[in-house]
Amino acid sequence: MMFPINQELLLFNIVSGIMLGTLYGLATMGLSLIFGVIKVVNVSHGALIMLGAYTAYWLYTLYLIPPFISLGTAFLIGLALGFSIFHGIIKNVLGKPEMISLVATFGLAILFEETAKFLWGPDFRGYTWEIGRIEFMSFTIPLTRILASVSSLIIAISIYIFLYKTKMGMAIRGVTQEPEGAALCGINVIGIYSISVTLAIALTVASGVLITLFVPAGIEPYMGGPYTLRAFVIAVLGGLASPIGAFVAGLIFGLAETLSYGFLSLLPISSAFAMTRFVAFSLLLILLLIRPEGLFRR
Repeated sequence: MMFPINQELLLFNIVSGIMLGTLYGLATMGLSLIFGVIKVVNVSHGALIMLGAYTAYWLYTLYLIPPFISLGTAFLIGLALGFSIFHGIIKNVLGKPEMISLVATFGLAILFEETAKFLWGPDFRGYTWEIGRIEFMSFTIPLTRILASVSSLIIAISIYIFLYKTKMGMAIRGVTQEPEGAALCGINVIGIYSISVTLAIALTVASGVLITLFVPAGIEPYMGGPYTLRAFVIAVLGGLASPIGAFVAGLIFGLAETLSYGFLSLLPISSAFAMTRFVAFSLLLILLLIRPEGLFRR
C-alpha cells in the first residue's frame, strides 16, 4: 500500500526532529561525560532532569522568571548538586564493582523523586510561556522550541570547545584515557573527576529546563524515567565515553522518532506514538550491529 509523500510535512518533520534531537543530545552529554571519565553509570540521570524541569516551573509560576533566564539558575543548582554528589557518594564508590555505583545512583534517583513528591505532590504540572510563533510553509513553530534547540546547540558547542581547546579539557581527556599516566604528569586526578561530575550533572539539570520549553506540560516527580531510557540508548549509540558522540546520536534519535511518527500516523493504527519508540530502538539495534562501539569510540 503506497502513501503520497507530502514534501512540506516531511520537511517539517525533519526540522522538528533536528530540534528535538538537540535536546536529546544535550540531555545525554552529562551521562556520557560521567561514564567516559570515571566509568560510573548514573542511573539518577532522569531524576536530575526532573529537578531542572521543576526549577523552570517554580521560577516562572512564582516569580515570572522566564525559563530562558532560569537556565542559569538550574545550571548553578546542578553545579552544587554535582559537587555534593561526587564528594558525598561517587568518590566513595570509585574503583568498586559496577553494581555498587549502580545501586548508589539508583538510590539517589529514588531520593530525588520521593523528595519531589513529598514537597510538590504527585500531580502533573505545566506552564505556558508564549513568545510568538513563526510560519514554516503551512505550519507554525513556537519560538520557545527554536530557543530551546538553539540554546542546546550553543551549550554543546561550548562543551566541545572546553573539552578540546582548553588545558582543563586536555586534562580531562588525559585522565579519561590514562589516569595513572595523567597522575604522573602532575594532574590531580580526583580533582578532574570532581570537575567532570560537577559539570555533567549541571548540564543534566539545565537540560531539564530546556525540555520544558519544548514540552511545558507533564512535569511530575517520575517524569525522568523515559528520559533515562532514551539517554542510555543515545549514549550507547554515540559511544558511551563520548559526550560529542552523544549529541550527534541525539540528533539521529530525534530524527528517527519524528520521521517514524510522521509515517506511522498515516497507518490505520491507534498506537503510532508507542510504535515510534519501537522504530527508534530498532534503528539503534541496526546501527549497533554495524558499528558495535558506537558512532564515536572516545
